[in-house]
Amino acid sequence: MDAQQKQAVPLADLVGEWLDWAEAGRRLGVSVSKIRQLIREHQLAAVVPTEGAGQRVPADLILDGVIVKGVPGVLTLLHDAGYEDREALAWLFTADDSLPGRPIDALRENRGSEVKRRAQAMGF
Repeated sequence: MDAQQKQAVPLADLVGEWLDWAEAGRRLGVSVSKIRQLIREHQLAAVVPTEGAGQRVPADLILDGVIVKGVPGVLTLLHDAGYEDREALAWLFTADDSLPGRPIDALRENRGSEVKRRAQAMGF
């Protein structure tokens, strides 16, 4: 799938479950202001998935009360490569047959090394 095809699939459809900042805070056991800080520091990513929805965090970035291992590092690599949150989330949630699966699923299954390598290579 090339970049134009990836853009054709709405991010809201790729991600599935979205959390408002308050629910993300509840799941992580932190305040909404801490969620804002985590987003600003690229520990989490948030976008407006559908018109009028307000910013949301993909639920799959959180697992068992913590941010999925590897997500902050991958988000930082992607941001350093010039990706905005929307583009970074599209990459994380788009299936890659060579991985296999979606990068977010690989991170959730503790298969993050290859995901990090690919994110790093995208900066070149």
